[in-house]
Amino acid sequence: MHYQNDTLAICFSEYALSKIDDQDTRSIYKYALELSETHVEKIKEFFTSEGFPIPHGFSNEDVNLEAPRLYSDEFLLNYMYIMSLHGLTGYAVSLSTSSRPDIRKYYQECTIQTMKLHEKVLGVMQSKGLYTRPPYINPDEMVEFVLRENFITGWLGERRPLNAIEIANITFNMNKMNLGKALVLGFSQVANTSDVRDYMVRGTKISTKHTEVFDSLFREDNLNTPISWDSTVTNSTESPFSDRFLLFHTNVLTSAAVGFYGASLAVCMRKDLSVQYVRLIEELMDYAKDGIDIMIKYCWMEKPPTADDRDKIAQKSPR
Repeated sequence: MHYQNDTLAICFSEYALSKIDDQDTRSIYKYALELSETHVEKIKEFFTSEGFPIPHGFSNEDVNLEAPRLYSDEFLLNYMYIMSLHGLTGYAVSLSTSSRPDIRKYYQECTIQTMKLHEKVLGVMQSKGLYTRPPYINPDEMVEFVLRENFITGWLGERRPLNAIEIANITFNMNKMNLGKALVLGFSQVANTSDVRDYMVRGTKISTKHTEVFDSLFREDNLNTPISWDSTVTNSTESPFSDRFLLFHTNVLTSAAVGFYGASLAVCMRKDLSVQYVRLIEELMDYAKDGIDIMIKYCWMEKPPTADDRDKIAQKSPR
């Protein structure tokens, strides 16, 4: 998965660098491109040493550098901010589930590199006024303990305000969903296959619905919401990327959103909010499944290595 994601990142970064005007943003993308290229070569070494075939991933066939600009510099900066968050999460999981010392060392290095990238992006966004700060909350006068069960309810009557943990997670998810909405909005304009185009239009509608749910929760408590990036998409209809690229990228973001929603569900303390997360997760899982069906239909989905099918082997064994 990291090989596929890094080859995808190379294609996106190369396209972005062919369009970016802002020098700070250009510097960030150059750094990100160098990281992805280094990662791809290292992963190739791991596969080769173990006798595994090199994944197909993405290549020059999947990017058109001559296509017109599809996203503004501001969007591209925010895109790298969100992708760095995804990278930090992915590398942390891989590090914690790896056994071999050389693989652990590799993911440690990737984590440190991505932390540096994240710091660079966040610093530039703040300097340009493009970073939406999470809502402020006033400190309590003292530590309090929950004394009534209505702290975890929220079905009927007056609901308690969102707590700091819930606010942080909603902000986190809204930032990613706003980015994803603008991304698939652009994808819907340039997709060449009707199946992919319809899928992107549907993704835009789902993203809109999810941001409206989160926005309504914040409005109820008079909290500020992250900015939308929809207006940073141009009116271009010439695709910079292959439809396979568009579909894979959307599926990666959808799968990540399911994971982040799940983590938020695990720590939210209001039942009505828990129900919202469950409902939204189910919708995203259905959407992701339909995306996989389209990938399989067009033979775009690479099959990962799997465990041996012992029943099939037994059937082939000589009698």
